[in-house]
Amino acid sequence: MEQRIVDLIANLKRRNIEGIYLDFRDKAKERIKQFILKGSTVGISGSKTLDELGIVADLEASNYEVFNQYKPGISREQSLQMRNLGSGADYFLTSCNAISEEGELVFFSAYGHRTSGIANADNVIVVCGLNKIVPNLEQALKRSREHATVLNCNR
Repeated sequence: MEQRIVDLIANLKRRNIEGIYLDFRDKAKERIKQFILKGSTVGISGSKTLDELGIVADLEASNYEVFNQYKPGISREQSLQMRNLGSGADYFLTSCNAISEEGELVFFSAYGHRTSGIANADNVIVVCGLNKIVPNLEQALKRSREHATVLNCNR
């Protein structure tokens, strides 16, 4: 494992965050499912990272109640209800827009739902690709504003 990953995990620990590095998507998906107790409620935020893992579909197909505001065919009101329920779920799955090597996580949230879920859910799982790691908070904010936000708005 790269030294910067070892250092990042140590910096996260100093912030009372357990960091885990997994080198393959399938390993990450299986590890996430190991954390989430069967029958639990799960909230999610919009996340390309979570989409690429396919974790939401896996959870929905298993014994979990997933509050998925992006489920096809639901109304705007149902979507808003799912967002509210998800932010108080047993588990909340999200991804950060960027993370500094010092362990500072940066989240931008269009509706406030992502930050609400992080603050209110019983357990929070943040999935982060290596592409989101930057040297410092200034670069994390820059990446969030100039890269992640642009991509999200275009989607």
